[in-house]
Amino acid sequence: MAQIPIKMTKEKQTDKLVVYQIYTRLFGNLKTTNKFNGTLEENGTGKFNDINDKALKALKKFGVSHVWFTGVIEHATMTDYSKFKIPQDNPLVVKGIAGSPYAIKDYYDVNPDLAIDVKNRMKEFEDLVARSHKNELKVLIDCVPNHVARSYHSDKKPKGVKDFGEEDDKTKTFAPYNNFYYIPGQAFIVPDGVQPPVKVNNSYYESPAKATGNDVFSAKPSINDWFETIKLNYGVDYLDNRSKHFEPIPSTWLKMRDILAFWTKKGVDGFRCDMSEMVPVEFWGWVIPEIKKLNPNVIFIAEIYNPQTYNQYLFEGKFDYLYDKVGLYDTLRKLMEGNGNANDITSVWQNESGNFANRMLRFLENHDEHRIASKYFANDPFKAIPAMVVSSTLHSGPVMLYFGQEVGVKPTVAEGFSGDDGRTTMFDYWGVPEFQNWVNNHNYDGGKLTSEQKNIRNFYAELLKFVNNSDAVKNGQFYDLQYVNNNGQAVNYNDKKIYSYLRFTENQKLLFICNFDLEKLYSTNIFIPQGAWNLMKIDTKVPVSYTNVLSFDRESNSQTINQQTKAISFLEALSINLAPNSVTVFEIK
Repeated sequence: MAQIPIKMTKEKQTDKLVVYQIYTRLFGNLKTTNKFNGTLEENGTGKFNDINDKALKALKKFGVSHVWFTGVIEHATMTDYSKFKIPQDNPLVVKGIAGSPYAIKDYYDVNPDLAIDVKNRMKEFEDLVARSHKNELKVLIDCVPNHVARSYHSDKKPKGVKDFGEEDDKTKTFAPYNNFYYIPGQAFIVPDGVQPPVKVNNSYYESPAKATGNDVFSAKPSINDWFETIKLNYGVDYLDNRSKHFEPIPSTWLKMRDILAFWTKKGVDGFRCDMSEMVPVEFWGWVIPEIKKLNPNVIFIAEIYNPQTYNQYLFEGKFDYLYDKVGLYDTLRKLMEGNGNANDITSVWQNESGNFANRMLRFLENHDEHRIASKYFANDPFKAIPAMVVSSTLHSGPVMLYFGQEVGVKPTVAEGFSGDDGRTTMFDYWGVPEFQNWVNNHNYDGGKLTSEQKNIRNFYAELLKFVNNSDAVKNGQFYDLQYVNNNGQAVNYNDKKIYSYLRFTENQKLLFICNFDLEKLYSTNIFIPQGAWNLMKIDTKVPVSYTNVLSFDRESNSQTINQQTKAISFLEALSINLAPNSVTVFEIK
């Protein structure tokens, strides 16, 4: 298999990455059948080759720096590929006809769904990596370190590689050198209620039963568990007070290092690491430097939900970036739904990510979360305007979009296993109508977008252009203005709905004013305290000018306004009218 030369020189890296998550199976699918529990033949699937130069050029122009291809590695599925010598999976331990991309079946292979020519599927993936790089986009894929599919067996592993579990002592519940955890003397029992939408030819047999991926040490997990996966053993004995056995280096550590090295040598530029905190931080602190010996520019992003462990996974685990879900996402979501308190944004940067905000990945959508436009969330894609601006500009760290977020994807029906849950399905073959309008028969030019879809995409395009071209957003310091404006000095400043802040460098000073109120216009004023002027090194002996450089609101959706400048004394407050659900940005000189 071809390997791409590794660059050993450390690149100068900005933290203001723009990550675009592509669900690879859905991205290029043009079929509109969308039958509930439809097969691959009925509902279709996107391919590696669908993500062509036109698509990648369009994403680069849109402002993207990194593409995260989700669902690349081969996972368990109900689709039969046995004619290609790919073992068939038992549908009793697969979720959805297409299967979950987080139930990995072979870490050294790619998903055959994604290939035009199944026999040459790895070459098609390698070509996608090369195409992405040619279009100046970095490539991320998933690392799923905590668990594998119950049917895991690598038939594509390199010569000399031992499979997970191949040398395990299955008589022991736990052994430091085992790759799995076992329940000796008991066979696995498929959870009650599992009813695959395809014919089941054989019962599923596993003895002794292995522990389930979400730390369920029982032979019979529930249907709500990750029953289709098995937990990997990194040397932690969960049934003995989580005692650690890391010397000698556990077998699972070595095997996962080799897997990450395999993909790094194929030119992959980084890994989004699934449920990172379910794997001991000591492993990450060991393996990430090992992979960076191959390529110092590879990045590691942790899916993580416990703010108490942020410091540990950044500084001991050596991750480059962490999910900011339990923090900024949760805070902004409440505001987008018409609830919440804008002052909670202050608490986020103070209490959770203030010391390492540049290393928090901000987002409003991904494959796990409800779509903004769905009835389970905001029910309107335009309600993302102030939240997306805050996500993108609050600090100098990375921001992420999920494919179709920018055209207001709105799931309204059950696709299959996923159900009607306000998400774009991970488990089923499906077409995404709003996104297909942008794909436009693989021209990727938005030729079929409605006027509303064009408007919401224009908002994202203008915002990303601003983010990528703004020195203050990419590199600047941050100053929160809530405390000086919510104490009664500012007239009509509703601090529960209005949030204001500064971003500044030596070359650029920006004032952001966000109105999260979905219905009310505010005529208010904004004070900037002496301490902020001192930090910005602005001479307050002469009038300062405020130039309106960007405005977003629900009515005009997005616009770069005619730059109007106000010159006032620094002691004066800036008077402004804030439309509902809007953002205004001023440059200060």
